Formats: sequence, C-alpha cells, structure tokens
Amino acid sequence: MASHKKSRKKKARKVKVSPFVALAAAAAILLVLVLVLMPWNRGDGSETGAKIPPGNWRFGIDISHNNEGPIVWDSLFVMTDSRKRTVKDPYRAKDIFPVEFVFIKATEGASFKDSDFKKNWKEAGKSGLRRGAYHFFRSSKDGVVQARNFISTVGDMRYKDLPPVLDIETVHLGCSKDLLNRRALDWLRTVEKHYGKKPLVYASSSFIKDYLGKEIREGYPIWVAHYEKDTPSHKEWTYWQFTDKAIVKGVPGKVDLSVTPAD
Repeated sequence: MASHKKSRKKKARKVKVSPFVALAAAAAILLVLVLVLMPWNRGDGSETGAKIPPGNWRFGIDISHNNEGPIVWDSLFVMTDSRKRTVKDPYRAKDIFPVEFVFIKATEGASFKDSDFKKNWKEAGKSGLRRGAYHFFRSSKDGVVQARNFISTVGDMRYKDLPPVLDIETVHLGCSKDLLNRRALDWLRTVEKHYGKKPLVYASSSFIKDYLGKEIREGYPIWVAHYEKDTPSHKEWTYWQFTDKAIVKGVPGKVDLSVTPAD
C-alpha cells in the first residue's frame, strides 16, 4: 500500500553576500571584458609594422621633432613575430633585439635647429646608446654656412659617438648636379676638419645613383635608404635604412629603422 506520510519541504537558506565581495566580483568581470575587447587581443593591424630583412644585424633608429611622442630611452627593443614583422605586443614576439644606435636630427639648412635635439641628444647619451647627429642638407644654401649651423648646435662629441651625418634628399629648382656636389663637399670637409671624423652621407639608392658624384660616393661612408627590398641596390654601404614604418618598443607610432651588419 502507498504511504500516507506527508513529505516535508526544506526551507531554502538565504545567503548574505557582502557588498565588498559583490563589488570585487563585478570589477573582475569588467576587467575580463576589457581585456577581451581591447584592440591588442583582436590582432589589431596597427600593432604590426614593417618586415625586417634577412641577415644578422645591429638595429638603430633615427628621430627628430616629427616623432609622435616621448621616447622611453631605457626600453628600446625591436620585436618581431613569426613572419619577421615588427610588433609592439611582447606576447606576439618570437624574437627580441635591442636598439643599439640612434641618429638624431640636429639642424637643417643655414639656420634651422631641431627643437627636440638637445633633449634627445642628452637622453640618448645617458641611456648608453651609441648616438649620432644629422643635418638635413639644403642645396640652395652655402655648404660652409650649413656646416657652421650644425657644429654650433651639436657642440662637442664624445669619442664613442657615431660620425656626423649629412642627409641629402632634395635638390632645389635650378641647382645643377655640380653645384649640389660642391656645396655638399664643403659641408663634409668643414665638419670633418672640426670633429676629426669622416662624416656619413645619407641618401636613397636612386639619389646616390642620379646625383652624387664619385668623390662623395667613394670618399665617404654611405647610409643608404632603400625600402621593401631584401638588399639595397647601392652595394657599398655602412648603414641601411630599410623602412620608415617599423614598430619599435619605446617609440610612439611608426619609426625609421636601420641596420648595420653584426659581424
């Protein structure tokens, strides 16, 4: 026969939750949502920069007042993913290389002085990086006058500092190839005599071929700019700027990245 005993239901217990525990749980949930939704977890393309060329390199950057923000001088690294592209997120990095040298814009033409030079020069020196200063050449101006602008702005150089650099990228309307080379040589000779160091000449592969004379091409070390290639077309070079779209940890935005052989 079926039992006629009445079943007794247990009353559910009410559990009191501390408001502090509830707040902590809500904060934890919010943090998880933020981490999931932030761009770096969505593989944001802006976090990927130029691909580095094959080779065994020492890496360096060049900067001026045109860079987007302050530089973290004690934390400069080139990080690359499995495709050899530069990345900012260390969790995506397969290889990490230190930035070992920096070229800093000092002057331009006969009188322009880069507003960030003094600060950048000082901070680079304190960081232990090898540093060098460069001058943006204006073919419309006297070479010696431009050299004096550079020398008065940079001041003394340390023995370990990199050679001065003459950056030649443009030719003003009406300037002949001969006049360009004479004025550039005036700058190079004046600066070399003052510092006792043979300057570097920075130019693109095509500019070297089309404009620079033999005396400059063969008489001075070359820092060549040639992008998106496994090797620059100008064969004799000391430094190679292979991109202006690299991502480097410690530098806001995209930056110029150069290499010199590590061997």
